[in-house]
Amino acid sequence: MRIPRIYTGQDITAGKLLQLEAGASQHIGRALRMQAGDSICLFNGSGHQWPAQITAIDKKQVSVLPDQSAIGTPESPLAIHLAIAISRGDRMDTVIQKSTELGVQAITPIISERTEVRLKGDREKKKLQHWQQVIVSACEQCGRNTLPELHPPSPVGQWLESSDSQLRFVLHHRGNKGLNADAQASSIDLLIGPEGGLSEAEIGSAQDRGFQPLTLGPRILRTETAPLAAIAILQAQWGDMNAGGTGD
Repeated sequence: MRIPRIYTGQDITAGKLLQLEAGASQHIGRALRMQAGDSICLFNGSGHQWPAQITAIDKKQVSVLPDQSAIGTPESPLAIHLAIAISRGDRMDTVIQKSTELGVQAITPIISERTEVRLKGDREKKKLQHWQQVIVSACEQCGRNTLPELHPPSPVGQWLESSDSQLRFVLHHRGNKGLNADAQASSIDLLIGPEGGLSEAEIGSAQDRGFQPLTLGPRILRTETAPLAAIAILQAQWGDMNAGGTGD
């Protein structure tokens, strides 16, 4: 049986009793139905993980005793910053969850000309908190010990001005260019628009900022499919994904 991985925002010290936050405690007690004496694995985003034993448990509070830390699965050598137009429903959740699993290091929700979802004030704050929890849950599941950085929503032009990665791509289904296999990259900015794509003006602005148009083939992919396909291709080209790997 796989030992559950639990995220905490607290400092972790081997041999020092730790009381977990309410959300993690409820997950362990109610969803996982664990008991005192059971083993878990803790991480806090530092890149390390701690084997730990539950010492006391109820539905509101769980106490654990961490053991010595170990460095977990290394991060991809390719730092991908995904800028993705905000989409409706649970599609944005899917993109954030799966891109976390695929190893992106930063995510920025983008507001473009054709973005239908507009977030302001408390609604933006609550949505960011929700997306952060999606990231945490994805890291618990996939084995990452470092959380991708989630940036506040940004207008596409503003994000373009801040882009500074080694290679930059804008997904453009009307383009006809793939990847240059001879190029070298340790960091990539990837810009993807909403359903219907970015406007011609936005694509032009991206190209003016050094973004290369990137197409994923003859089929038009949905907004929740395109970023995942693109990230997998980039990781296979310059990151840590390869056909020889195995899952569990």
